[in-house]
Amino acid sequence: MTEPQPWIGVGRTETGSVRTSNQDALALLNDCGVWIVADGMSSHPAGDLAAHTAVTVATQRAREQTAWLSEHPHAAPEFLSDLATSANRQIHELMRSKPALQGMGTTFVALAITPTSTPIAHLAHLGDSRAYLYRTGQLTQLTLDHTLVETLVQHGLIDAATALVHPERHVLTKGLGMGVNMQPELTSIPVAPHDLLVLCSDGLTKMLEDAAIALILSRANGDPQRACHDLIEQALSRGGIDNVTVIVVACMPPTTGT
Repeated sequence: MTEPQPWIGVGRTETGSVRTSNQDALALLNDCGVWIVADGMSSHPAGDLAAHTAVTVATQRAREQTAWLSEHPHAAPEFLSDLATSANRQIHELMRSKPALQGMGTTFVALAITPTSTPIAHLAHLGDSRAYLYRTGQLTQLTLDHTLVETLVQHGLIDAATALVHPERHVLTKGLGMGVNMQPELTSIPVAPHDLLVLCSDGLTKMLEDAAIALILSRANGDPQRACHDLIEQALSRGGIDNVTVIVVACMPPTTGT
């Protein structure tokens, strides 16, 4: 029986050209098959603390449960939901202990790929940090933004073009810290060896439309290091108005000696 090939993520975060601090955070848990991006809410207090708390707690929970996940790969959605809800509890504990932190919050998107013969990408997300799948020249957004304007689009009250310039387009409807019982949205999709998966904060999607992201990924020829580097550099070169964080995950066959 052929061993499943490992999926490896490459990530990078940058402050950008306008912000004075970086309120994004990321985790590359290649040994666990888990990758995380969080983007602290800049319009609220301590967005950086919220994002880093979310990633720290989720990382700890992932490492504690990696062995369990490998034995129960079909329970990956429950595993990811636990990462998000554990992080949410800790953020609320911090707010309860320090009133000055009231209102802090963060987006959250986490990916787990289970080591099975037919790999499945599992996602948990809240907010407008996104996950994409790039396959054979096609880019597909796997997550639906939890924003006010996306809700308006889904209800047919505004169109997609209006949403792009709506003054409240970055107002979130869901995020860690926004409710004690906040639950992530869960998504699962089969993946193939030549796929690329991208997690990103909105600092990327503010600067690059999906067509530009797809073009950069096509030119990377399946190399996650190049893809991550080029996506970040393009976002910065187009203005870098926000913190920008990108993780690119690819199936990397093990190298063999000669």
